[in-house]
Amino acid sequence: MAPLPDGFSYAEWNATYNALSFGIAAMGSATIFFWLQLPNVTKSYRTALTITGIVTLIATYHYIRIFNSWSEAFTVASKDGGDYHVKLTGAPFNDGYRYVDWLLTVPLLLIELILVMKLPQEETVSLSWKLGLASALMVALGYPGEIQEDLSVRWFWWCLSMIPFCYVVFTLAVGLAESTSKQPSPAAANLVSAARYLTVLSWCTYPFVYMVKSVGLAGPAATMYEQVGYSIADVMAKAVFGVLIWAIASEKSAVEESGKLLPN
Repeated sequence: MAPLPDGFSYAEWNATYNALSFGIAAMGSATIFFWLQLPNVTKSYRTALTITGIVTLIATYHYIRIFNSWSEAFTVASKDGGDYHVKLTGAPFNDGYRYVDWLLTVPLLLIELILVMKLPQEETVSLSWKLGLASALMVALGYPGEIQEDLSVRWFWWCLSMIPFCYVVFTLAVGLAESTSKQPSPAAANLVSAARYLTVLSWCTYPFVYMVKSVGLAGPAATMYEQVGYSIADVMAKAVFGVLIWAIASEKSAVEESGKLLPN
């Protein structure tokens, strides 16, 4: 929990306020959608879709907490109908909620992808453990640097967290290519590929946002870019990714159901 810099303009405060509001709306809506779709997929894929909803539910809760913490850290007032002025209240802004959220949801994101691919049981268990632990380690290593103002310390922890990060990204981009080609239909294979590459793309956003405060930016502008960047990346990595998980489950359910209806 680092102290907020003083001197926020209304535009900087409002951009962050809107980004956090968007995060709440996107994650909350996605949770409702995923769980309403549970009866529309076969039993084999309901666990993956349930986990998808749990991920966005956890994210919704933490976005509400971040949003409330942000709101409580400032007073925004307009004198005589003029421009809005933003002042710190002295209440701390707790951005640590993001790391609690990531520690819970990032391993689950990878597990839901493995489950919806319906790999052999031994491979499913092995990949779930390896990717889940690597992603949790990545988040845990990133947090000490996030709360530091010393740039050399931030870079040190960034480099450490990139080790498990690269392992996970390599596995998604290369290691799962063969398993993707074995999906039951071309549409399912394309959707799994899209989910893998969306995860890689959205995840690659996080290290760059993390570096915002390490490349010369500071003060309110850096805080705004960080909050907006993380919010956009979260929506892509959780809500949009979840829609792809649902689409995969729906497509594979349809293929399996059509196979059962074919005459013997």
